[in-house]
Amino acid sequence: MKKIFNFSPGPSALPEEVLKKAQNELRNWNNLNISIMEISHRSSDFIKLIKDIKQDLRELINIPSHYEILFCQGGARAQFSAIPMNLLFYNETADYANIGHWSNKAIEEAIKYCKPNIINPVKKKNGVYYIKKMKYWNLNKNSKYIHYCPNETIEGIAINEEPKLKNKIIIADLSSSILAKEINIENYGMIYASAQKNIGPAGLTILVIKKDLILNNKKRKELPSVLDYQIMSKYNSMFNTPPTFSLYLSGLVLKWLKKKGGIKYISKINKKKAKLLYSTIDNSNFYINKIKSCNRSITNIVFHLKNSKKENLFLEKAKEHGLYYLKGHKIIGGIRASIYNAMPIEGVEKLINFMNDFEKIYS
Repeated sequence: MKKIFNFSPGPSALPEEVLKKAQNELRNWNNLNISIMEISHRSSDFIKLIKDIKQDLRELINIPSHYEILFCQGGARAQFSAIPMNLLFYNETADYANIGHWSNKAIEEAIKYCKPNIINPVKKKNGVYYIKKMKYWNLNKNSKYIHYCPNETIEGIAINEEPKLKNKIIIADLSSSILAKEINIENYGMIYASAQKNIGPAGLTILVIKKDLILNNKKRKELPSVLDYQIMSKYNSMFNTPPTFSLYLSGLVLKWLKKKGGIKYISKINKKKAKLLYSTIDNSNFYINKIKSCNRSITNIVFHLKNSKKENLFLEKAKEHGLYYLKGHKIIGGIRASIYNAMPIEGVEKLINFMNDFEKIYS
């Protein structure tokens, strides 16, 4: 069978080792002779699984005890509403940075609950996009928190600096960059990420939040219980039935990552993969990327063919070579290669070889 490399931005590729393990124990998890999909989330076996996942996350991201880990549902989109509803009382406000598509979607939801101070740090010079350093952002001194998405999956633009803003609560949507590179969690009041890009299958959203942000906030009366951080914390993320299979598979991915050497190791691999691909684009007269090098994503590489009429042919031929889901988002078109942790260097090298051959034939 021909080897396939899946460049989907999400749901995305999972480590082959993880898929094989899940396949082997699908009908007999933990020697119980039943599937993980059939087990009660109230059982001691599943509660231990939750405990192990939290511990593995703490070890991988170096999460201290004064942070809570919550497992939620509804994807990052649900958090676009949950965040202002949990952290902003009536008449309070927050800063929102508009970096790209998903930043804008978060702003659209925030507007329903507050009057956010919208920051537009993305600039364009000589046809190249870049992002102003965070220290130059025009922040509202009365804002309760700063929300931003450091890696925009669709545009392939990223903030690669760590936030170092004194006396500010930083909230980051890390859906497409969590576990891909090291962060200092102490720089953040809260991070959150939907699982389907770099953690596991769709259905799970992971929150890491300072405990005092959960406990020290007044509640809005219209805050739904299923989005209430205090309730989710009180019930160990099981106020309602959690996505058991997504949690299980995410747990396997975390153990796979620890076995590999953790985030420090995988970050080096991810940077190497991105460098190889960007070098191919930059050294070509056929492909183009319009993002300044310091603001390029290491997980979502977006580029265009200078002759856009050949992009459909590129995608067609790529699929014939076992290179799947390279089509750019409909908003900006082009080509997008998502190279999360599970994408091996072998897959990136195969894509580069294909790109070079395609250029020779069709330039």
